[in-house]
Amino acid sequence: MSITSEKQLPESVTAWRDPEMDSVKGTETPKDPNKGYIALLGWSVNAIKAAQKFDRRYVVVAPEWAEDFCTANNIPFIAWDFIRLNDRSMEIAERLKAEGVDVAIPLFEETVEWSGAINSVLLDSPRMYGQSILFRDKALMKRRAQLGGIRVGIFEEAHEKEDVIRFMKRVNQTLLKLDGDPDDPIHVKAFDKAGCLGHRMIRTVEEIEHIPDEEYPLLMESHLDGWEFAVEAWIHDGKIQFLNISEYVTLGYSVFVPATQELESWRNAITKQIELLIKTFDIQFGLIHPEYFVTADGEMYFGEVAYRPPGFKAFELIEKAYGFNAYQASMLVFDPKSTKEEVAAFFPREVVDAKGYAGCFGVYPRRRVVSKLEMPKETIEHPYFESHELVAPTEETVPDRSAFGTHWGLLFFFGDDPIKMRDLLKAQEDLDFYV
Repeated sequence: MSITSEKQLPESVTAWRDPEMDSVKGTETPKDPNKGYIALLGWSVNAIKAAQKFDRRYVVVAPEWAEDFCTANNIPFIAWDFIRLNDRSMEIAERLKAEGVDVAIPLFEETVEWSGAINSVLLDSPRMYGQSILFRDKALMKRRAQLGGIRVGIFEEAHEKEDVIRFMKRVNQTLLKLDGDPDDPIHVKAFDKAGCLGHRMIRTVEEIEHIPDEEYPLLMESHLDGWEFAVEAWIHDGKIQFLNISEYVTLGYSVFVPATQELESWRNAITKQIELLIKTFDIQFGLIHPEYFVTADGEMYFGEVAYRPPGFKAFELIEKAYGFNAYQASMLVFDPKSTKEEVAAFFPREVVDAKGYAGCFGVYPRRRVVSKLEMPKETIEHPYFESHELVAPTEETVPDRSAFGTHWGLLFFFGDDPIKMRDLLKAQEDLDFYV
């Protein structure tokens, strides 16, 4: 790829140049014209860096605000607004097809539907768009799971507060609660948002009043008492090529990979559930990120499944633990020109080939008023501590958390003992990072 001279670009563009990027240094891996040409939908600098070190041609499809960065760093780029759905929406699929692109890979939740629509054109498979809707609409997703014989909790859609009140009362009536017994909690979630966004646990009828009107319609679910965990599974030709189990320490706060021996003891049962999920959703290729619960009596319940990279830098944790690049793994299994032999040779063996345990913790300020970032000695002096992404606060008053909230940055750890890792991540919840 040719390197654009800084003298040819305006200063406002060259300010974005990253001298360490392969496309700027001229060290980008040569692209094999016999392998797939990939469109990356959305924005991830780590995905772009992975693509530059991989042997597939690629193009980034992202909003206009990314154009200067891509121009400054010699990154192939097509501007597209993923928010707008209109009569020009087919244009991006036709443009990518004319460009010779073989497949589109979603990098975040809001591009999953777009990838389904685009791939239905690129791969001449109209059903792919309908499949992508199942990955986006949590209510449809759960109904499809039920039809496939997958265990799910009780769920319904809510369009207004009265629907939530009725659902909560009905759930507790089903559980044979008596007058005076504390209500069993329920969960409400946005239909089509990633992770904990829009996720609330409702413990009393009074808390329903705190749900803003703009969050409706939403999905309501019964509460499952169990061990929640996540899976990252790369699929090629309808078969699992690599299955990672990510262990949550506290949902919304912390995760590490690989899992403890206790959770890994469920691997065979988990694998069977993922195989059932693949069959039920008719998944032939790609990366899926489902979440499950194991209850005290050993039953496994399906939570939800995403068709894009997980949050909390799980791809980066997997690379740290295993050594392979998870973004490249996704490009490999999405590429219709990848061979079975190439895919098989790419992945290590689960658990036994891990070099250690990689974890991260999302920091939420514990005080209402803060003035500075102050890293606790217990954190930075621990031998497992590696790095953090926290920045100094820009204002003193900490905004109220909506639902589960959004963390202010991540801490990263790496070590050789999963129990120490689990306890270390749990201990971070009692520390103040913003004081």
